[in-house]
Amino acid sequence: MKVAAKQLWIAALGGVNEIGKNMYFLQYADDIIVIDCGSKFPDESLLGIDLIIPDVTYLLSNLDKIRALVVTHGHEDHIGGIPYLLKQLNLPIYASRLTLGLIENKLREHGILRQTKLHVIDSESTLQLGAITTTFFNTNHSIPDCLGVVFDTPEGTVVHTGDFKFDMTPVNKQYPDIHKMADIGKNGVKFLLSESTNAERPGFTPSEKLVGAHIEEAFMKADRRIFISTFASNVHRLQQIIEAARLTDRRLTLLGRSMVNVVRVAQELGYLSIPDNMLIEPTEAAKLPPEQVTVLCTGSQGEPMAALSRLANASHRQMEIQAGDTVLIAANPIPGNERNVSRIVDNLYVLGAKVIYGSRSELHVSGHASQEELKLMLTLMKPEYFIPIHGEYRMLHHHSLLAETVGVNPNNIFILKNGDIVESSSGVVRQSGRVAAGQTLVDGLGIGDIGNVVLRDRRQLSADGILITVITLSQEDGRLLNEPDTVSRGFIYVRNSETLMEEINKLVTSTLQKMSEADLGEWNIIKQTIKETLSRFLYEKTKRRPMILPIIIEV
Repeated sequence: MKVAAKQLWIAALGGVNEIGKNMYFLQYADDIIVIDCGSKFPDESLLGIDLIIPDVTYLLSNLDKIRALVVTHGHEDHIGGIPYLLKQLNLPIYASRLTLGLIENKLREHGILRQTKLHVIDSESTLQLGAITTTFFNTNHSIPDCLGVVFDTPEGTVVHTGDFKFDMTPVNKQYPDIHKMADIGKNGVKFLLSESTNAERPGFTPSEKLVGAHIEEAFMKADRRIFISTFASNVHRLQQIIEAARLTDRRLTLLGRSMVNVVRVAQELGYLSIPDNMLIEPTEAAKLPPEQVTVLCTGSQGEPMAALSRLANASHRQMEIQAGDTVLIAANPIPGNERNVSRIVDNLYVLGAKVIYGSRSELHVSGHASQEELKLMLTLMKPEYFIPIHGEYRMLHHHSLLAETVGVNPNNIFILKNGDIVESSSGVVRQSGRVAAGQTLVDGLGIGDIGNVVLRDRRQLSADGILITVITLSQEDGRLLNEPDTVSRGFIYVRNSETLMEEINKLVTSTLQKMSEADLGEWNIIKQTIKETLSRFLYEKTKRRPMILPIIIEV
């Protein structure tokens, strides 16, 4: 498909029917603006995969048309894919000051900071990106400097809310720009793209300020060291933890690379205020009386390699949790992480810690708008057409129902899949066609080089292991020179299965003899025949299907 000369396309490359890897684009004629480029973590089926990022095939095939990447805020599900995107195509990035600071940190780690053009924007900025005029408005979220984006196109105004809630008592005094939102709606909004994370949750999302009081209360009651884990990017929460440490005369130490990085960037840019001499190294904290120490660490989602997980397993090199220490988990588990968090909590109790966690602890509030706030955004913007984004299907569905209750025509609501196109041409709007979309898997240094075949092999290896049989043949006449040498890993324990191993070697030998008599001496045919013969035999004997790998050596 191709965009016509006076045609507007809106599409998601990630972020709908899922939580994470948010990426959207607008295209009018030959001008493309990309919004966000996030990542998400793999589930248990993607063995060995480090990260999932959007498929940018469409953007790669339209390099000359991309005018900018506009980033709404600095959370991983909106910026985590940027370094990998920039390794494939170079494009200017526009983001607020803190967001850009976090992006710079990522690009520095990947060694691509120097060749990237970074531009600071705020709610007063205006960008002329081809035929599209782009402006911004302030929103609240669980990280500072969040922006909604307004695109004025020849086909009408498109608004992307970014992640938001309406917090009227924000910790950092960055209030939602309600008057500006109302003015945008008054001037006419053709398309509204609004986040749907909490579309199932009634009422209003509580203010972040409420969390600070509960953190202070927990600090006051703690007798020994305090270990507190939260999202590293929740700068508001970090500031409240710093304030609680100050009030209880505690020093603060950091554990976890992302925590150290975010605190450093936020402090350098003035988004975190830390009293002089409060921040100390873990080695220094270990020497202080326990009632003077607070440890701020990563791992609130139960990530196996994060600091809290290693502390709970008593495997952290610099610190250990002792009986009587207090552990605060100031975050609710993201769906799918509940089991990992529960395991950590169990281990913490075994160590004798006092653990405060879960929704009853009141140590966490969401950064996302609940139903009444979503309706408020719809009412302010008064969109003619509505596209719910940022959420799994049920969230998008509930958001669409909310839109209907505030007067949006049900026929003007589009619940999309990644890759679906909403097209506007001469005022006529319809859903038309698709662009390439999906997921790109990051494994180590490889980007997109792990596909279904490799994942299938990894699943087979994890389920039934591998059996390797090494066959030594004569280069002259193809005779078997030695008895096959068979090795098992993850299938059977060889020392306890000598009889089975002998049967396997005999079966390989007899198969080779039959093939030699039939003059079937090509390596590929030999390997395939041995794999099929062994597979049938082993399933009959064990009801397992290990990966079978014949290796032929000619001497």
